[in-house]
Amino acid sequence: MYRFTLLAVAIGSLLGPVYAPAGDVWITPSLESVEVIHDGRRTVVQRNQDRNNTVNPLFAFTSRKCPPFCVQPMKAAPGVETVGELEVLRYLQRMARGDNSVLVIDSRAQQWPQRGMIPGAVNIPWKSIDPEHAESRAIGKVFYGDFAAAYRNGRWDYRPAKTLVLYCNGSWCSQSTRFIQVLLGYGYPAEKIKWYRGGMQAWEALGLTTVKADAAAQK
Repeated sequence: MYRFTLLAVAIGSLLGPVYAPAGDVWITPSLESVEVIHDGRRTVVQRNQDRNNTVNPLFAFTSRKCPPFCVQPMKAAPGVETVGELEVLRYLQRMARGDNSVLVIDSRAQQWPQRGMIPGAVNIPWKSIDPEHAESRAIGKVFYGDFAAAYRNGRWDYRPAKTLVLYCNGSWCSQSTRFIQVLLGYGYPAEKIKWYRGGMQAWEALGLTTVKADAAAQK
């Protein structure tokens, strides 16, 4: 009987995915999943329950030419807090509960979120606020419409502005750090900027839920 059981398990592993029991692969010992809002719909973020699941091939490569794919420092800029997955999830929860003072931003070029992004995040490509790539009127629209900054007496007032949580492809990706440098150049308060350094590579490596962006809804 013992040998038969081992044989059955071995055959089963060859036939298809081996899923853990419901709730067996938690995010933390006290957190099974998180509900967020993505494109107006509730989405559950959890870790992949398939014990045979592997990293998304898009993030399996370890050799990328530098520049431009160079390892980023642990801190993007003075005063900007570096955060991890649990902090990102807490910000997403706040947004799902109606907190409009926070915005989680996927700062990558549009083709990347179409392959997979963090549920609840909004894709605002870094070039959309970079003066080298965008017109001042378009940049102002993002600051006013997306970041909730106010423009008074010829200058930006960031007192009502949102706390921005930015990420890109990972610790080898400079799209979010460029975004942060531009924000700081416009006077955005460093304490209102958070950086998820691990980005999509770390998110995917932990088997956390991703969604594909709707190309029509992207900026």
